[in-house]
Amino acid sequence: MSGGRVLPQSKEALLKSYRTRLRDDVKSMLENFEEIVKLAKGEHDTQLSRMTQCEQDTYEMHVRAANIVRAGESLMKLVSDIKQYLILNDFPSVNEAITQNSKLFRTKQAECDQKLMSLRDDMAADLYDLEEEYYNSINK
Repeated sequence: MSGGRVLPQSKEALLKSYRTRLRDDVKSMLENFEEIVKLAKGEHDTQLSRMTQCEQDTYEMHVRAANIVRAGESLMKLVSDIKQYLILNDFPSVNEAITQNSKLFRTKQAECDQKLMSLRDDMAADLYDLEEEYYNSINK
C-alpha cells in the first residue's frame, strides 16, 4: 500500500476515507463543469420561451459554479486534514529529525570544545611567556 508498511486498521480506514473524499470532490467538479459547458452551448429544444430558458440556464450555471467552488473548498480542507495528519502522526520522521539534529549539535559541541581547549592552551602558553618576561625584567 504505502511503501510496503503495514498500517493499523484505523489508519487504513482514514486513508480510504481520504481517497473517497478526493474521488467524490474531483468527480463533482468535473460533472458540474461538463454541465456548464453543455449549458453554454445553448442548443436546447424546449417549450419555454427563449428568455425563460436563458434565465433558467443562468441560474443553473450559478448553482453548478457554486458546487464547483464547494468541491474546491472541500479539496482544500482535505489537503489541510492530510497535512495535519502527517504532522501529528508521522513519528518515525519526527524521531529521525530529532536524531539528526542531536547528532549535528553534538558534532558542533565537540568542535566548540576542541576550539576552546586549543584557545585555552594557547592562552596558557602566552600567559606563561608573559609572566616569565615580567619576572625576569629589571623594571618590576
